[in-house]
Amino acid sequence: MRFSLFVHMERVSEQTSQKQLYDEMVELCQIADRGGMHAVWTGEHHGMDFTIAPNPFINLADLANKTKNVRLGTGTVVAPFWHPIKLAGEAAMTDIISNGRLELGIARGAYSFEYERLHPGLDAWGAGQRMRELIPAVKKLWEGDYAHEGEFWKFPATTSSPLPLQHPHPPIWVAARDPNSHEFAVSNGCNVQVTPLHLGDEEVEKLVGHFNAACEKFSNLPRPQIMLLRHTYVASSEDDAQIAADEVNTFYNYFGAWFKNERPISRGMIKTLSAEEIAAHPFYTPAAMRKNNVIGTPEEVIGRLKAYEALGFDEYSFWIDTGMSFERKKASLERMINDVMPAFK
Repeated sequence: MRFSLFVHMERVSEQTSQKQLYDEMVELCQIADRGGMHAVWTGEHHGMDFTIAPNPFINLADLANKTKNVRLGTGTVVAPFWHPIKLAGEAAMTDIISNGRLELGIARGAYSFEYERLHPGLDAWGAGQRMRELIPAVKKLWEGDYAHEGEFWKFPATTSSPLPLQHPHPPIWVAARDPNSHEFAVSNGCNVQVTPLHLGDEEVEKLVGHFNAACEKFSNLPRPQIMLLRHTYVASSEDDAQIAADEVNTFYNYFGAWFKNERPISRGMIKTLSAEEIAAHPFYTPAAMRKNNVIGTPEEVIGRLKAYEALGFDEYSFWIDTGMSFERKKASLERMINDVMPAFK
């Protein structure tokens, strides 16, 4: 099982400048590159300082010139915000700039906050249908001279300009949760990204079960790859792990507040959550985060990851967005590289 880094700029207050956040993100990616990680992934979000990522291709093009070996992945672009011709061209250009290091992850999106601003009236079902139309169209555009007559897009014969460097095209990954999404990905020759979010390993097993069932249903096709994305903190001690559990709990309280889209938002930041509100959450707790996420000493983390490897995951992505300080993120990532990854060589 190989390892990657999943990272964004993130903040819930103006105490840290956006420029500093970007510089810190780049440094984490460079640590991952020097440390032998397989890839770095960054996504797409709009109007949210909680996850600052308006166009991952810009970040990846910059990282292409600041890293040497690491693969550069979109984790993920939001399908309904893209026209197939635009996505095919920008992805191909990034593949050229990065000398063939692009991995293209695509999802339907998650936040109604973004839907109502970029695509009013859109819901998760409609976003998923657009993703299912978008991916085959992008692949055809990379083949050349493709005319599209779909439900959501129509255009005359067009070839992506430029064409990607990788042949036949960069690997495509689909963020999947329900069985239908797994079946769509496998039947269309796409790899699969899954995340249990705050849930425990029973959710991991359910997700890989959906993937395996899809692979069995389409056993006549080559088996794609599957990646597990989890919040991860490699601790220096049990006390350090408990601090991380509290930090990750705060992160998920903000994540949940953004997802519900009910709380006041100003200048890209949601109204601050009080300690009392965080403590009163019905299922986000530090104890649950300590148990469910991959938080612990190197020995404990190795054990958890060995179990994921045995389930058949091809890649484990270290989700470093946690709201903790840059110094704590950096120390955890370095322990991952130095104390955990060698057990998998």
